[in-house]
Amino acid sequence: MPATTAKAGLTGDLDVLIIGAGFAGLAMGRQLKRAGVERFAIVDRASGVGGVWRANTYPGAACDVPSHLYSYSFFLNPDWSRKFSPQPEILAYLERAAEAFGLTDHLVFERSVETLGFEAKAGRWTVRFADGSETTARAVISAVGQLTEPFTPPLEGLDQFEGPVIHSAQWDDSLDFTGKRVALIGNAASAVQILPKIADQAQALTVFQRTPNWVIPKPDRAFTRVEQWAFRHVPGWHRLYRMISFLIHEARYPAFRSRSLASRYTHWRLRTLIRKAVPDEKLREKLMPDYAPGCKRILLSNDYLQVLQRDHVKLTERPPRIATAQSSGTEISGDLTADILVLATGFKTTDFLPTLEVMNGEGRSLREVWGSSPRAYRGVAVSEFPNLFMLYGPNTNLGHNSIIFMLERQSEYVRRQIERLLGEDISALSISHEAEKAFNDKLQARLADTVWAEDCPSWYKTEDGVITQNWSGLATAFAMTLKGDDRDSWVVG
Repeated sequence: MPATTAKAGLTGDLDVLIIGAGFAGLAMGRQLKRAGVERFAIVDRASGVGGVWRANTYPGAACDVPSHLYSYSFFLNPDWSRKFSPQPEILAYLERAAEAFGLTDHLVFERSVETLGFEAKAGRWTVRFADGSETTARAVISAVGQLTEPFTPPLEGLDQFEGPVIHSAQWDDSLDFTGKRVALIGNAASAVQILPKIADQAQALTVFQRTPNWVIPKPDRAFTRVEQWAFRHVPGWHRLYRMISFLIHEARYPAFRSRSLASRYTHWRLRTLIRKAVPDEKLREKLMPDYAPGCKRILLSNDYLQVLQRDHVKLTERPPRIATAQSSGTEISGDLTADILVLATGFKTTDFLPTLEVMNGEGRSLREVWGSSPRAYRGVAVSEFPNLFMLYGPNTNLGHNSIIFMLERQSEYVRRQIERLLGEDISALSISHEAEKAFNDKLQARLADTVWAEDCPSWYKTEDGVITQNWSGLATAFAMTLKGDDRDSWVVG
């Protein structure tokens, strides 16, 4: 999809500016169109729609939520090739969705938002882009997601590595691993997908593990033509299949409650899987986590544990320390050498909106208000910041179900606030301090009884132990939370 200038334009005054053209941004754009709002633009720093599914092109990139669940309920796709969609199919799906939702004329690509400043008297946000240009909007909606800014840990001697260094979220498809010695830093969600692909090409592969992860089999396979035909032609079957998938995943939430029967059973089951998959006692000891399943993200893979047992693959728990380059490659952690360094080190997850400087009308920045623990009312609004909304904001992530369901509910809720803002010609609409605090106090109290609060390092929480990423219950409970009438919780200015 080529870059275009939005019908509403970026030089004039907008009603709404959406930042991000991934799943969240497109869902929000569809909501605005259906509400009759036309003066809006969706801006994205990339060259097209897709968000993380455009940015992450590493080999093996795929979703770990079933295809029919990891898609819009209002834009079903009967033609998914597999039970778990590969990255190119998800990107193509989002490109089709943008056109089907009538958003083409509202999309503006290769424009990076740098600062947001609220003008209290005018009741508008001034939006400054990285190229120095500006526009204004009555409301701004962040749809940038939680997994957008790659994280590179402070590796000792990284600047001394003389070969290619590549992050999983900034992949170079021209890089050839054939016959090379490769060091893979990290062993989480992207690493388990990259590892088998690299292992098939590399002469030697060393995986640097900081903390072991729980791994479960991925029930992936290609859909048959008969199944695809049924999704397309049998009345009601596609939606029923999707609903069954949703309910199966929803039923898994009890396993994330600390000390629950489901949690203890899951612990026993996953330990048994590792024991059976890894006969070597020393390797098995390295791979066996000492924390409850779900405290960190559970990984889905059918070959990760098997690949680690190949003769040319080595797992090490030593921290990578890069020394001087040798004639035979760059030295890493003493006796190991590598030609290529792959960073599967994830994202800056607890720094919400890390690339934006957001200032309210009183001269306070969002980072100042948040401190080290971002929070929001129902995950979508922050007190003191009028006319600013978030999708996939603090505490809206899930460990057991599809984030697309959550994004749909959030976009519906934000649409209602936008309709009120524009329909009642309100200058400033913000959530009250009291409502925000009450919501988060209850939320954190519920989270304290989950496995995410237990002692393990994870991207679900900040360094001081505050869980900022995950919702505290069923996805359906989140939907009910957003359904209620909360007009009195909002402050009209």
